[in-house]
Amino acid sequence: MGERKVLNKYYPPDFDPSAIPKGKRKTNTQVKVRMMLPMSLKCNNCGEYMARGTKFNSRKETAENEDYLGIPIFRFYFKRRLCSSEVTFKIYPRLSDYQKVNGPSRSYEPFEEVASDNESEDEEEETANPMKTLEEMTMTSKKEMDLLDALDEMKSQNARRAMLSPDDILRLKHTSRVLDDDGHTKEGLKEG
Repeated sequence: MGERKVLNKYYPPDFDPSAIPKGKRKTNTQVKVRMMLPMSLKCNNCGEYMARGTKFNSRKETAENEDYLGIPIFRFYFKRRLCSSEVTFKIYPRLSDYQKVNGPSRSYEPFEEVASDNESEDEEEETANPMKTLEEMTMTSKKEMDLLDALDEMKSQNARRAMLSPDDILRLKHTSRVLDDDGHTKEGLKEG
């Protein structure tokens, strides 16, 4: 009865492990994985929407000759439930997202929408109104000049303060304008 739970195998003394034939694995095999849909899709064939987070079985493979900074790029294949059309997408590590290769269209792509809107508006404004670009350039140069003037003023104030001795600072602190009985101002020391 103890033989059915054997943890160790017996290797004879004349055993040669190099004599065992090694099987060769294919370099690009597809592995079946169960995953959730990382984005919302709309099927081009039947028009049905697939929500983000839908579970399905897919095949995963490593894309040949494709990587991003040493990160391998994986490609996923799965079939739709209703129309049996195949969907293919791959990871896109540069934007930390997925890129659709074929199949349904993505129902919402936030980064592309915002980027395309901003780029198109900026290009239209620049090409349509060269006077506006000139005005913007003059405003930025005026701001730079104002900043440089303020910096020069600060430097001169710091230089003036550095030339004062501690006795001068104490004399200025205790000296104030005092009104005499007639209402005229005169220099004097603070009483106190």
